[in-house]
Amino acid sequence: MKYLNFLILMLLVISCRVLPQGLFADQKQGNAPDYSLLENWAAHPDKSDAADSIPGQLSVNEADLPADVFFIYPTTYIGKKGENQWNASIDDVSLNARTDETAILFQASLFNQAGRVFAPRYRQAHYEAYFTRDELSAKQAFQLAYQDVEAAFQYYLEHWNDGRPIIIASHSQGTTHAIPLIQKYFDGTDLQHQLVAAYLVGMPVTRDDFKSIPPCTSPDQTGCVCSWRTFQTGYVAHFKHPYLATRFAPRPKTIVTNPLSWKTDTLYVPRQNNQGSLLFKFNEVVPDLVDAQVVRDMLWVTKPRFRGSIFIRTRNYHVADYNFFYFNVRANAVDRVQAFLNAKLSTGN
Repeated sequence: MKYLNFLILMLLVISCRVLPQGLFADQKQGNAPDYSLLENWAAHPDKSDAADSIPGQLSVNEADLPADVFFIYPTTYIGKKGENQWNASIDDVSLNARTDETAILFQASLFNQAGRVFAPRYRQAHYEAYFTRDELSAKQAFQLAYQDVEAAFQYYLEHWNDGRPIIIASHSQGTTHAIPLIQKYFDGTDLQHQLVAAYLVGMPVTRDDFKSIPPCTSPDQTGCVCSWRTFQTGYVAHFKHPYLATRFAPRPKTIVTNPLSWKTDTLYVPRQNNQGSLLFKFNEVVPDLVDAQVVRDMLWVTKPRFRGSIFIRTRNYHVADYNFFYFNVRANAVDRVQAFLNAKLSTGN
């Protein structure tokens, strides 16, 4: 029920922003997180957390998995009562619970058979930072959030990685931070040889973002980037506000991966290729829910039919970018790790 309420709220926020300009008080940034403390990780292999969950099964034991997943969760700081700072506090118990019950359970968990899942809590920027006219405050909010993400990744590298293969996975604001993280730590560096793949979902990622990391164009390719943004078939982005129109204008070099074929071509893939979706109940798998086709810089899907879908008017399915394709992404992450390990074995590395 909590996830259903969050999903409905996010769909409403996406379709009609209601937050007023000038909402924010002076920022109280708080102290930088100490990532030696497990409490500052929403998911970590040394603690029991929502990312351990498997739909319809007992939780997974990550200890013996050969790879690691560094997951950067999306915006869950969306303007509920008292959320009037540009950046969230990682000590906000209510916000942390919301993050765990939504993004960690329904997104981070899909990687828990591919690798040990690490997901740092960070002082995420408010949802309004993507839309405000106050660009300076928004930029500072995103910089602070990225500062935490990078600090967490650096700590992970120094204390827990030990040369293991790495998947970077993210959604929405998480992808906003994953792009510069990969640019700094992987793109053209020695660490690039440890990159299994990057699943950078929910925000535009272009071919120009990385110098030496290509888009994934096949299901078992490694060292590459997958990305998509999901909309109803026929959707054409239109923003009346000139600032929004500029920020989210179509980008011809955008990487768009079809998560039903793991290719970047424009071939239509029917819903029968969908291995299963998760909607409102974590243990209730919905088979054959949506099809998928790459169209320009978007992933189009036919409007899904499920109980209550008649009330969903938005054609932007951003909140379900992972959920629509939960089991396809889950299987693909496992396959890419195996392909990575096979390639290393064949070369003797």
